[in-house]
Order: sequence, then C-alpha cells, then structure tokens
Amino acid sequence: MIKKLAACVREYKKNSILAPIFITFEVLMEVVIPLIMAKLIDNGVDAGNLSYILKTGGLLALCCCFSLSMGVLSGRHAAIASTGFAKNLRHDMYHHMQGFSFSNIDKFSSASLITRMTTDVSNLQNSYMMIIRTAVRCPLMLIFALVMSFTVHSRLALVFLLAVPILAVGIALIMRTVHPIFKRAFKTYDRLNQVVQENLRGIRVVMAFVREGYETSKFKQISEKIFRDFRKAETIIAFNGPLMSFCSFGCMTAISWIGARLIILSHGSELSTGELMSMLNYVMQILMSLMMLSMVFMMIIMSRASAERITEVLDEQSDLRDPENPVTVVRDGSIEFDDVLFSYSREAEQPVLDHVSLSIRSGETIGILGGTGSSKSSLVQLIPRLYDVKSGAVRVGGVDVRDYSLDALRGEVAMVLQKNVLFSGTIRENLRWGNENATDEELIRACELAQADGFIRELPDGYDYRIEQGGVNVSGGQRQRLCIARALLQKPKILILDDSTSAVDMRTDALIRKGFAEYIPDTTKLIIAQRVASVQDADRIIVLDAGKVCGFGTHEELLRNNQIYREVYESQTRKEDA
Repeated sequence: MIKKLAACVREYKKNSILAPIFITFEVLMEVVIPLIMAKLIDNGVDAGNLSYILKTGGLLALCCCFSLSMGVLSGRHAAIASTGFAKNLRHDMYHHMQGFSFSNIDKFSSASLITRMTTDVSNLQNSYMMIIRTAVRCPLMLIFALVMSFTVHSRLALVFLLAVPILAVGIALIMRTVHPIFKRAFKTYDRLNQVVQENLRGIRVVMAFVREGYETSKFKQISEKIFRDFRKAETIIAFNGPLMSFCSFGCMTAISWIGARLIILSHGSELSTGELMSMLNYVMQILMSLMMLSMVFMMIIMSRASAERITEVLDEQSDLRDPENPVTVVRDGSIEFDDVLFSYSREAEQPVLDHVSLSIRSGETIGILGGTGSSKSSLVQLIPRLYDVKSGAVRVGGVDVRDYSLDALRGEVAMVLQKNVLFSGTIRENLRWGNENATDEELIRACELAQADGFIRELPDGYDYRIEQGGVNVSGGQRQRLCIARALLQKPKILILDDSTSAVDMRTDALIRKGFAEYIPDTTKLIIAQRVASVQDADRIIVLDAGKVCGFGTHEELLRNNQIYREVYESQTRKEDA
C-alpha cells in the first residue's frame, strides 16, 4: 500500500526531501537556543556583564532568525509536496477509473468512488504534510532535546524517561481503539454521498410525490450515524490531551522541585539557575514534541482507513483489457453471436442471455423487439465489449471482440443509450464528443438527419446554447435527438440505438430512420424499440424473450411464423385504430 501511494509523489520528490532537511536545521537551532540562554543568565545577567549580554543576545537573535527562516522554507516545501501528492493521487485514481469496466464500477458504486477522490484524498494530503514536516520535527526534537538535557544534567534528565513509556502506552491504546471506528465512518460517508446523489438527481420525482420529508429523514439518519461514529472516535482521542497534560505538568513539577533542591543544597555548584531554566525549556520541547507526535499518530490513524480505500481503487484491475497483440482495424460492420451465454455475475445460476446465435451482415438494419427484461440492452452491450461473454463468442468484422484493441473496437461502434447523457457545456461541445474535429457543416448535417437542427436554431444561442448538467434544460425528445446526432458524427461501422427514439413522435422517428438510410447506408444499424412501427421497415427483426432468440426474420415472416411478434403487432395496431 505504502509503495503504491509513494509512487504518486513523482515530481514532488525534491520538495518532499527539502522539507525535512530544513526542519532538521530549525530543530537544531531550537535546541541550541536554551543553552545560549543559560549562558546568558549565568555569565551575563547574574555576573552583571553588559558586554557579554549584548554579544550573547545578538547571537541568540541570529539563531532565532535562522530558525524562523528554516521553518518558513520547510513549511513552503511541505505545502507544495502535499498538495502535489494529492493532485497526482487524484489524477492516478481518475485515470485508472477510466479503464474500469461496468462491473468494476458496480463493485465500488459511483458514490463511493467520489468519496474516495475527495474526502479520502484530502485526509491523505493532510497526513502527508504532517509526515514530512511534523513527523520529522517531533522525533528529532525529542532526541536532540533529550541529548541536550542529559548534557546539562544527566540525573535530572532521568525524569523524562518516566514520562515517555506512559505516553507511548496511552497513544498505542488510543490508536488501536479508534482505527476501526474511522474505517466504519468512511464507509458511511459513501452511503451519505449516494443518498445526496439520488435525491438531487431525482428532485423532480421527490417533489412530485411530496417525499421531501422522507428524503430528509433518510439523510438525517445517515448523518446521525456519521456523527455518532466521529463523536465516539473523537471522545477516545480526547483522552490524549489529559494524558499529555499529566505528563507535562508532572515532569515540570518534578524538575522544578528536584532542580531547586540541587541549587539550594549545592549553592549552585551542581546546578545553576541558567541550567535549570534550560532544563525547563527542554521539558517543554520534549513534551510538546510528544504531544505533536501523538497528533501525527491520530492523523495517521484517520488516514489509514482512507489509504486502504484509495489503494483498493488503484489495485482494482479492469476485467476488460486489450490482448497482447490486439487487432486495431475493424474490417466491416458484420456481427455474429456464436452460442453466447452471458450473466452479469459469474455466480448467477440463471443466464441473462441463453445460448444466443445470430449472424448479421454488414450494412443491414436490424430491429430488436422484446418485452421488459428480455435482455435487449444486454445483447447490444456485448458488441462494443462493455461486458465479456460467459461462454461462446461475439464477432465483429469476423474477429472476436476480445481480440480487438478496446479503443479500435469502440471507435467503430456508436451507441445511443437508453439513458441519454449530455454533459454541461454548449450543444456544439456535446456534439463534438462524436468527432472532435467535425466542421460546423458536419454538425449541422448530422443534426438535420437527427431532426435536431430545427429546435436548436430556435434556442437563444443556437449551437452555442449551454446545456446544464444532465441536460435538464432540454426535453427528453431533444436530448435523444442530440445524442443521435452525436453518434452520427462518429461515422461508425455499427450504430446501436437502444430505445433512443421513445420520446419522439412517430413522424420524427420515421424521418430519423430515413436519414440513417441516406447518410450511413453502409453502417450496420441495430434499433431497439418498443413500437413495431419503429422496426417494421428494418431488413430483419430479432424477437427476444427471457434472454432467448425466439424469432429472427423480416416483418412479414415474423407476422406469419412468430406468435409473440404477431401479438405485439396486433395489440399496438388495435390501440392505434382505437
């Protein structure tokens, strides 16, 4: 885990090294300053030597300025290194997630992935800052101050050795107790994000059914659970404060009492006033470093759960990968399903597609009809290899889709999904997802064929009209037509329309299909539809039922030979006549 996370430091290694180096010089100056102050008091103030006071005072001021400058430089480099580390971590996670298959994303959930890229990365950024700065400063301060205190008075310094074990045991117990709580709390954050996402995405449905109270209650329950977990963890961590105070004041009291007795009994020969003052300074330095070290440990405990969650994402390997020597050219748009068996889960007993065998010629228009849950979308998602088959093979252009480069295959297969997705930006920017180098004339031509040009020109800024997130400021039918135009710009060898004309009227639907025949005659077109009228002019029609092909032929052939198709056709015809 540490090795994988450390790889994200990359170009910020220099800053990560310089920060501890500068902090080391700062610590050295800070432990030297009490010695100089002791000399100033013993040889200057007590002796009334003004020239020594001025000379030593000047040296003290220089040491303070040097220590300050080293601290500033250390802070600057630590800030650059930690923010750069977080930037690289987010980049690596996002880049890695782009290669995930649908099954990988389903494993984590989108809400969990968002939490890992935001809250968890921020926790690691804060921890990294403390590791290269505070976690270096505290041990060095502890070691140097202990060495200097033993140099001043070895017997008096033994007091520190009593406090260290008490603190170490206390901190270890706290760490062991709170780690599972933080781990549980971050998982609850995933659920919180999911609830917020669902609520905002379905806000119209929530308002339509007057379910604001229910959604608020659901959010409140999860928020309360996070509150309870963090309250419990923070309550345990709060014991760190009294423990530190007990050790600090105990050490100061013991050193003051023992030191005062030594000065009085030895008349200053065994321990001077300046040396006692320096010992008290070292007490504060040692105990403050221990306190800061305990804070570092607490931060590491909190971020350990985040680090494990981030590493899970980075370790996850897509189950869809390019073969060793991939095919990079799709010869044509022919499609063949060879005894395909498919399930979304490898352990599923009932397959989603059950021994499907089909052969589609390049350039054909194929309609796909079937009831809800008949696996129409599952069938077409195997063509661009969004999922892999359990057994059998899917071939495009005579080559198994598993032998293609994913980029090459998907570059020749355009899909207009059931859920129409538009991104925030102008209509022009959204259309250029299909072809980023498309000219304005090509954009307009594709929109004309998709029957979108008319309504686009009526919008305030035309093709520069800004689409809000999710396309909420255009209608469902307008979204569908924009997505179809985007797919046409790709000029693919295979075009898949997954029930993507359901929100347009029958006349517009017919015009879109006519545009396909004129604009992309050599493209293989697969049209999933609920209406027979949308597919009856297709070259052939596939009828699916419960994941099995129960009919494949022309409209006339299926009317004569396929009972399911005939029943659907007759029921829809009667409705239209009525």
